[in-house]
Amino acid sequence: MKKNIYGILRGKFLISDDSFKNWRIIIFISFLAIIMIASSHSADQKVYEIAKLTNEVKELRSAFVDKRGKLMQLKKESFVEAEVMAKGIGISLNPPTKIIVKSKKQQQ
Repeated sequence: MKKNIYGILRGKFLISDDSFKNWRIIIFISFLAIIMIASSHSADQKVYEIAKLTNEVKELRSAFVDKRGKLMQLKKESFVEAEVMAKGIGISLNPPTKIIVKSKKQQQ
C-alpha cells in the first residue's frame, strides 16, 4: 500500500510502461477543465454585460420620462399662449369658420 502511494506521489504512473493510457486520461481531464474555465469566464462576461445594459435601460427610461414631462408642459395651451404673446401674436377673439369646398360631382 505504501509503495502504491509513494509511486503516485513520485509520478511513476506517468513514466511506467503502460503510462500511455494514464496520459490520455490526464490530457482529457485537462482539456475538460480548460473548457469549463472558458465557459465560466464567458458566462461571467454575459452577466456583466446584462447588468450594464440593465443600468443603461434604466437611465434611458428615466430620460424618456423626463422629456415626456417637458413635452407635456410645452403642449399646454397656456404655455403656447405665453410664448406667442412674447412674440407679439395674440389669440383671435373671433372663432374660426369652416370652409367647405364642394367638388363638381357634389354640385350636380
